[in-house]
Amino acid sequence: MSIQKVRNYLKEFGIADRIREFEVSSATVELAAVAVGVEGARIAKSLSFKVEDQPVIIVAAGDAKVDNSAYKKQFHTKAKMLTHEEAHTLIGHDVGGVCPFALPEGVRTYLDVSLRRFETVFPAAGSDNSAIELTCGELERYSSHFAGWVDICKGWREDG
Repeated sequence: MSIQKVRNYLKEFGIADRIREFEVSSATVELAAVAVGVEGARIAKSLSFKVEDQPVIIVAAGDAKVDNSAYKKQFHTKAKMLTHEEAHTLIGHDVGGVCPFALPEGVRTYLDVSLRRFETVFPAAGSDNSAIELTCGELERYSSHFAGWVDICKGWREDG
């Protein structure tokens, strides 16, 4: 089970006990916000894409949307999300529980700057009813194969 892989992975850092599991689904930003008890923007959603035939994870604030032109400028390719089957096979987590932890070798993780406005954020922890509260620094430190911060999202800044 994916959450157990994440638990084992985070145990190496001494933070597995911070994973929260819910009686209700946290598979979407809206559901996760209710389960955790925070505004949706603080949910760190993990989106899976393909870049040069390699899967990547982009973690963004819950209220941010990928800006296709910014994505293309950053990755030199059109934004193409993985299918549910590809996410399961290539990422090792099912949609709803995709997270930047316990990822297979070669799956790079990028964090979007939309997260930086919060003291803590809540990414999933490998299942559709889990989350873990982390600072952005912790998220960077504990994400598998962290590749860098990107600025590829829109809709979250006050100026548009």
